[in-house]
Parts: sequence; structure tokens; C-alpha cells
Amino acid sequence: MSDMKPIKAGIIGGSGYTGMELLRLLVCHPGAVPACVTSTTHAGRPVTELLPGLRGETDLAFSGVDLSELAQCQVVFSATPNGAAMTYAGPLLDAGVKLIDLSADFRLRDARLWQQWYGRPHACPGLLEEAVYGLPEVNRERIRTARLVANPGCYPTAVCLGYLPLIESRSFDLEHLIADVKSGVSGAGRKASLTTALGEAADSFKAYSVDGHRHWPEITQELNQLAGQPVDLLFIPHLLPIIRGIHATLYGRLKPGQNPHDIDLQALYERRFAAEPFVDVLPAGAHPDTRSVRGTNVCRVAVHRPRGGGTAVVLTVVDNLVKGAAGQAVQNMNLMFGLPEIAGLKYPAFVP
Repeated sequence: MSDMKPIKAGIIGGSGYTGMELLRLLVCHPGAVPACVTSTTHAGRPVTELLPGLRGETDLAFSGVDLSELAQCQVVFSATPNGAAMTYAGPLLDAGVKLIDLSADFRLRDARLWQQWYGRPHACPGLLEEAVYGLPEVNRERIRTARLVANPGCYPTAVCLGYLPLIESRSFDLEHLIADVKSGVSGAGRKASLTTALGEAADSFKAYSVDGHRHWPEITQELNQLAGQPVDLLFIPHLLPIIRGIHATLYGRLKPGQNPHDIDLQALYERRFAAEPFVDVLPAGAHPDTRSVRGTNVCRVAVHRPRGGGTAVVLTVVDNLVKGAAGQAVQNMNLMFGLPEIAGLKYPAFVP
């Protein structure tokens, strides 16, 4: 990579948690450099005024969204609220820029389904079929040649990676999948909210959106694709009183007639993820915790079969801002530009 000019990257929405995480990763990336970062709220302010931890790493200032300036970049990351990226995706792609969208604008391939869950018509439905779902462990080769990548949500990343070997084994009942998933408060973004305020979220724990969360159609879409048939998934999200991290407990039952002793779940998971640089299958009997992935692009996985029965229990943990957002986006950028997939992403967790 030392003989290549750094990739010029733009970030739309650089003052939110995901945009800030992108900046942190890109200023240290060996093959890319942040060339433009936008913020409608903080336009004109030096980035380091808002992010003093980047002092000495960048002299960029936030700017407004100027498509002519962004068109000078080779890749643009959109870290904006849902509904924004689809308004400027067309002009950027027409200018030859590759776009990695970290919102939900291009994750669902059905425009009617998108409107149902996000409450407005899609601005560019013609791009939905072209967009590649950016889960490298599933779509690596398609990502390499993509010009538009829909970066997965944090919940879908933890759930899809956890279920992947079970679904591929063809041995489990796909009509009774249960995903019990917990997220830290940073998953809700940086905008002030009573629900995620310290006095409301600390020393408390609750489920939410039990009747339907926006990530459910995204997860089922991808699991249907993996399975080659419809799956029935019960997905229940919860809010944890922590800043970073997602913990998923996933349940799957063997199909009737399958002998539990005929399937070595530990070996199944170890084989599937043996070549994956950012999925770590823990030893048998392990219980991953969120702090073991804090600040990293790693998904840690453990698989159990309680009392040797026919139910698999899969535990996954990710950092919702890294493997669940910015880190996975950088992983996708590496693939799209022929860089080593691990470039700028291999480092241990922040502990404690």
C-alpha cells in the first residue's frame, strides 16, 4: 500500500457517533485519508474542537454538504439519519464516487417494504437492486466490485453472523428462530433523547419495539436469502445501561428427526469462520462479553447446546459503532479498493 496514493474519503454526517468513529479509523488508516467531513450543525468548526482526541491527527474543518466537493473523493461514507443518503446517492454515483451508506436507505431491496417501515416513499428505488448488502462474511466477492454498499445495521450484524452456520447446515428448523438482543445506548445515536439520558438509562434495563423493530425486515431479508426460503424470526431488542456493545442470544431448534449427537456445533462454527479475520469463535463453553470487543471490528461467537439437547444457543457480541457500523464500513471500503481487508482495523479491545 505504500506505493499507492491514499484513497480520498469523504464523510457525510461526521459529528454523530458513527461519523466520529469513521474519522477515528480513517485518520490512522494506512491506505486512506479523510479529505472532507460534513456537519450541518458544526459547519466551519475545526474537527478537533468537537473531537479533541484527534488533535494532531487531522486539520480538517467540518463543512456543509457540497456535492461538488464530495465528488472529488473516491469514496463517500454517509453516516446520516435514514432518508438522507438516497437524496444524493445518484449524483455521487454518476460522478464516479463509490458510496457506502451506513443508514438504512439501501438495505431493503423492496421499495414498498422500505416505505412501510420508514414512513416515506423511497427517493431512488432504482438503486435498491444494485446496492450490495455489506456483510463481508457473506457477500465478499460482490462487495469487491460494488459501487454502492448498504452497510448492515448493528443488530443485523450480530444476528446474521450468529445464525449463519446454523442456516447453512440445513439441519435446523427455520420457522422457530428467536433472537434476544441487547444494545448499548450509543446505538440510538448522538441526538439528545430522554430515553437514553443517563438518569433514565442507568441502573435500568428494558425491552422495546417488541411489536416490530426496523431492523427486523432487514434481518429476515438476509436470513431468507441465506436459507433460500422464508424464515420465521422473533426479534426482541433491549436497551442496556452501557455506552457501547451488542449482545445477542440466538436460539435454533434442530429439525424433527435430527439426532443432536450427529452435529458438532463447535466444529461447525470453527470451520465456517476459520478464514474470517473479524469473527472469533471462542472455545466450547465460553460466554463472550461486550467489553471484549469494545472499540474493535471483531464479532466474538460462542455456541452451546444446553444439556445436550436439540436446541442450539448462539452468543455473539459486537461493538455497535465498529463492527456494527464504522469498522464494517471501512472493511467494505478495503474490499472495494483492493486493499488488505484488515487494513486499519486490527487492534485489541479497549479494556477496561
